[in-house]
Amino acid sequence: MQPIFITGIGTDVGKTLIAAIVTQALQADYWKPIQAGFSEGTDSKWINQIINNKSTTIYNEAYKLKLPASPHIAARDEKININLDEILNQFHKIQNTKNKLQENINENSLSENLQLSTVNYLIIEGAGGLMVPLNDHEFVADLIKKLNAKVILVSRNYLGSINHSLLTAMVCKQYNLDVVGWIFNDQYLQYEDEIVRWSGFPKIASVPFEKNINKDFINEQANKIKQSLTDLL
Repeated sequence: MQPIFITGIGTDVGKTLIAAIVTQALQADYWKPIQAGFSEGTDSKWINQIINNKSTTIYNEAYKLKLPASPHIAARDEKININLDEILNQFHKIQNTKNKLQENINENSLSENLQLSTVNYLIIEGAGGLMVPLNDHEFVADLIKKLNAKVILVSRNYLGSINHSLLTAMVCKQYNLDVVGWIFNDQYLQYEDEIVRWSGFPKIASVPFEKNINKDFINEQANKIKQSLTDLL
């Protein structure tokens, strides 16, 4: 099963919010391989607090960096280098764990004549957008290629988001990424249909602006998004 990589058209466009909704909708596992800045808590910790199911496993970061900056700069500040092969190795360990779980499910299902189950999807949340540098020569887009992940694009509606969204779509096409579609959030004019038409990528859902995010909101949006999301996966 291919992982699902959630990336955005920039910083502060709602990637973690959408990751929580998608994780809840699919009862999926969650992994944020690179966390840059955690003085107010990590994205993994927030996801753990905001989702409301017993199926999700949240995996530890491969890199947890103090400075809230572009990952390559945050890593440089700590005199380390982000190695995509190291992230890939951790991903393989996660997949091996999930494969063993699948084998156990299959064995138990067959022995007890139960309906076969499958292990959870893995939701991977990126850092910033596709062209955020991770080291001196590789970007988030390169990490997605290494992970062979499907991509969900997050676009927040604001003045200028058409340009940023279409630039993101262009990079996806240049890298030949497997794009599932767009999830939009916030509300500003009628940009969503324009972005879908120009990019050629389908709309999965639109999440309204909500000042007070809580478990009920996440669950409500997850229920709304589930059918359209599963139809496209």
